[in-house]
Amino acid sequence: MEGIVDTVVLVGIAVVGAALARRLGFVAPLVLLVAGLGLSFVPGVPEVHLEPELVLVGILPPLLYVAALQTSVPAFRLAIRPILLLAVGLVVVSAFAVGLVVHAVLPEVPFAACVALGAIVAPPDAVSATAIARRIGLPRRVVTILEGESLLNDATALVLVRISVAALLGSAVGFAEIGAAVLRNVGGGLLIGFAAAVLVAWLLRHISDPLLDDAVSLLTPFVVVIVAEELHTSSVVAVVVTGLYLGHRIPYLLSPTSRLQMDAVWRLLIFLLEGVVFLLVGLQLRTLVTGLETDLATTVQLTALVFGTLVAVRFVWVYPATYLARLVPSIRRREPRPPLSVPAVIGWAGMRGVVTLGAALTLPNTPDVADSYPRDLFVFVAFAVIVLTLLIHGTTLPALSRRLGVREDTSTEDALAEAAVQHAASRAAREALEEQAGDAPASVVDRLRALTEGRSNVAWERLGDQSQETPSAAYGRLRREMIRAERRVFKEARNSGRIPEEVLVRAQRELDLEESQLNRSDD
Repeated sequence: MEGIVDTVVLVGIAVVGAALARRLGFVAPLVLLVAGLGLSFVPGVPEVHLEPELVLVGILPPLLYVAALQTSVPAFRLAIRPILLLAVGLVVVSAFAVGLVVHAVLPEVPFAACVALGAIVAPPDAVSATAIARRIGLPRRVVTILEGESLLNDATALVLVRISVAALLGSAVGFAEIGAAVLRNVGGGLLIGFAAAVLVAWLLRHISDPLLDDAVSLLTPFVVVIVAEELHTSSVVAVVVTGLYLGHRIPYLLSPTSRLQMDAVWRLLIFLLEGVVFLLVGLQLRTLVTGLETDLATTVQLTALVFGTLVAVRFVWVYPATYLARLVPSIRRREPRPPLSVPAVIGWAGMRGVVTLGAALTLPNTPDVADSYPRDLFVFVAFAVIVLTLLIHGTTLPALSRRLGVREDTSTEDALAEAAVQHAASRAAREALEEQAGDAPASVVDRLRALTEGRSNVAWERLGDQSQETPSAAYGRLRREMIRAERRVFKEARNSGRIPEEVLVRAQRELDLEESQLNRSDD
């Protein structure tokens, strides 16, 4: 019972923190992290021990899966070169750079352990990158690059951690062994992810019940991770591949009801997971501080050096990766040279997250290696890097992008493109109506024709003067008042016993769906 109460309290704090963040205009992960840091030292708050399996198998899969589902595959494909340079190249370089720095400060620690710490702190976080980049209005290509990096860099980092830990435990690690490990992890992850995506797509095509669709969708990332882990391949690659494949094909796999319902289910689950995960990270502070056996001076020095190395290496990598590639004529023609401010923003968007802490907690603590490296110090440094990057980079990135002018307002272009496509869609709809009308009543045909014309008009209205109320806005305002009046009558009829509860529920659902559609049209 006590565990259930603690879980409810934790979720409740996360919900209140997220609501407060929205009201204050802050990013929820930052507010919840600070709340967790403060609560970790409040008397009476129990210590929370974050298990690595919970992070890497319970929390990470759905977060990565939904991020992949929402990623545009065409945009991802066009940005694959910078994404791989960051997700693979930068992670490897950062891991070895941090390893060299740590080994210089602690020469008695095996270099393999130092590289393991470097790999742990190297990958930026998917949740914080997406939340902040989208909120501050960065250019779409920049957002795609940051999202793509955060989707794939965990796989690179976790493979490096496994190889480094194997070397620390005394296993022979040469080029052949490293190549085999990479092939097994990445190649195996690709195969498992693709096979799982094909299987799930087949299931979704043959399921007509929205509840079963939701159940399959919820189970998918966890099953993929479990299978990938059992086969000792990269579960991150497997989940991301599955999510990208299914996300691109969902319009063809699910019914409209299933898509709407699944979207609502995933939005709620991710909202709760994101809130709880950053709160949990903050709550680790007391446990990590009390368990720290290294002296304060060494701890502060190593933390500062690791943080500074990560920031410096990211900038040193991003600028050449951005401009040297454009010396190739084909790349230069396809990708115009961006201003210096764009790689500056990408370089500063290196917030770390829960994967870093989860990977740090997997560091071995067995008797044969316990005295060879300071595990408590390494875990604390990983935690400190998360806090520093989120608080420093996360709070200053909006101001930096605003100062450098790295913003993109595509509302007009989007509205124009939508209006053009909607015009073509409306024409196709009218043609289908004329072909299928047959002996349908003229009133029905006229109503459908007016509905189609209304959709087209709404799309064009978005290009007009927004200071005056448009016909569609007036329609929405008046129709909401009408729906409220209808809803009130149905409730009174239920209360007086004129209709049963089932009739109210059915009518309420129809009215809710219509009002929800009106609200979506306003967004």
